[in-house]
Amino acid sequence: MKILIIEDDLSLINGLSFAIKKQGYELDIARTSAEADTIFENGKYDLVILDVSLPDGSGFDICKKIRQTSKVPVIFLTAADEETDIIMGLDIGGDDYITKPFKLAVLLSKINAILRRSNDFNTSDTELCSNGIRVELLKNKVYKNNTPIELTANEYKLLCLFMQNTDIVLTSDRILGKLWDCDENYIDNNTLTVYIRRLRTKIEDNPSEPKMIVTIRGMGYKWSVS
Repeated sequence: MKILIIEDDLSLINGLSFAIKKQGYELDIARTSAEADTIFENGKYDLVILDVSLPDGSGFDICKKIRQTSKVPVIFLTAADEETDIIMGLDIGGDDYITKPFKLAVLLSKINAILRRSNDFNTSDTELCSNGIRVELLKNKVYKNNTPIELTANEYKLLCLFMQNTDIVLTSDRILGKLWDCDENYIDNNTLTVYIRRLRTKIEDNPSEPKMIVTIRGMGYKWSVS
């Protein structure tokens, strides 16, 4: 698997490069937005690790460009732990985030978990259908009433998880564990709230009164089949 790191801090790049290559992953580096545009366009990646603050632009803008053509998972690196920044990153298509300074073991756990979960979904060979939603798992395609829907990688995984567990209440902890497959201390329940809201806006007829992804107060969420 191949990872692209977009980061301008040379000392951090050196540490990340050593640790990630030691895990057996191939690696490319971009230190500016301009470099990132060129490298990403000319390569094929399984994961992008993206710094929010770059010398010539914002990582948020890079993520928006990536999402125009790719569903590759994106992990944001940010010095800001403000909830608004985190939610913004997830809203524009980021899959996870980590705030600086961070423990290298935490980042490696996120990397391994995201790539493992991504591979699990991509190798499935079945089709899911309910509530007018159809998922072609082998092709990573989603349709609502035969009209294609564009989802980010984690929106796609979340939808698949719900549709594979119809009319079953899934707790937040179970959903997060399935999506990230890592220690619960590494994940934030607010992240799930963002994904649920974003997925509802794409699949529900009326997101403010959801009929498919139903909140079960005090318990979790359920994919309700009509």
